[in-house]
Amino acid sequence: MTYRPDRMSFGIFLAPFHKTGQNPTLALDRDMALIEHLDRLGFDEVWIGEHHSAGWELIADPGLVIAALANRARTIRLGTGVTSLPYHHPLIVADRMVQLDHMTRGRAMFGVGPGALTSDAYMLGIDATKQREMMMESLEAIVALLKAEEPVNMTTDWFTLRDARLQIASYTRPHLPIAVAHGFSPAGPMAAGQFGAGLLSMAAFQPGALVALPEAWNWAMEQSQLHGTSLSRDDWRLVIPVHLAESRERAIDEVREGSHAYNVEYFGETLGRTPSSDTESIESMIERGGAIVGTPDDAIEFIEGLIDLTGGFGGFMGLAHEWAEPEATFRSYELWARFVMPHFQNMIQTTQAGRDWVSSHRDDIFSPRAAVTRKAFDDANVELPEGMENQMQRGKN
Repeated sequence: MTYRPDRMSFGIFLAPFHKTGQNPTLALDRDMALIEHLDRLGFDEVWIGEHHSAGWELIADPGLVIAALANRARTIRLGTGVTSLPYHHPLIVADRMVQLDHMTRGRAMFGVGPGALTSDAYMLGIDATKQREMMMESLEAIVALLKAEEPVNMTTDWFTLRDARLQIASYTRPHLPIAVAHGFSPAGPMAAGQFGAGLLSMAAFQPGALVALPEAWNWAMEQSQLHGTSLSRDDWRLVIPVHLAESRERAIDEVREGSHAYNVEYFGETLGRTPSSDTESIESMIERGGAIVGTPDDAIEFIEGLIDLTGGFGGFMGLAHEWAEPEATFRSYELWARFVMPHFQNMIQTTQAGRDWVSSHRDDIFSPRAAVTRKAFDDANVELPEGMENQMQRGKN
């Protein structure tokens, strides 16, 4: 049975992606401005990445961005997307997240992962093959600290906790939301199931990833049942690049050059994940479901298909990028807020039903208007202006 939330959450996953050769200060300013724009439009949440190498994904500490936005953004929820747990001592991570929980008055979210860039791990002297194991050890410790049931004692080959406890209780009870990053492997879904956390499917746009999504949820549920935790599809979020315009042709034209740089210059020539040539045009990305580029109707159709494919999920996150100029990007998110989000948040149906009811009953509702107007003139002992009688009759009919 397919699950549909009463109100799907919408937001972005902000790595961010900034082409090299430009002012990084201004790039970070644009990231902040984008989040404030989404807050004004009524988006639900933003997940902010942590990266330390490769020159494109410039935010080193998502907590700094969340703190800066705590009082600048009114309602949008602010998450780490994600905190790379092997890079930090778990007590420090838990302490800082609880502080953000308070500073945002409960709007902070805690996304976790093993670390996406091998170049980060290389500089830190971390064996990349051990990152997932380290993430699980750290997450176990952090969850215990957040629950605050008793002091935590834990020793691994890379951290020690000795009678460890947090100085302040969580603002959000029992603690702020936790979500685990999911790429292709079962590790993320299994961790989400073990700890009863949300699932952030960050690679849903990669080739072949869409068809594997139903299996990812099955992995999570198997671990949830094994460990006696509770999972909800409301806490499952999918991440896919998006860009909208008034026509499909215009949307594609606006992102053609930027998407080429993203695919070839960053993922190909820098990270080596694809051949360093234009092997994947924006048209081919759209065709295989790797991006939503088109009109609001195209976006609605795509998400409806995702619901059917996956069995249902609770949140859709656009992968933030700078494929288009800032003005076009801001306009794209406005189209999302105006036409796509309300379709999946049960906001359109009520207004449309109200309009349809009045339209279907207009003869009964508006037929007395002529008599009411005539009586008003009679009560005032004033004659109707010339031609007004005919005008009222036309309005009646």
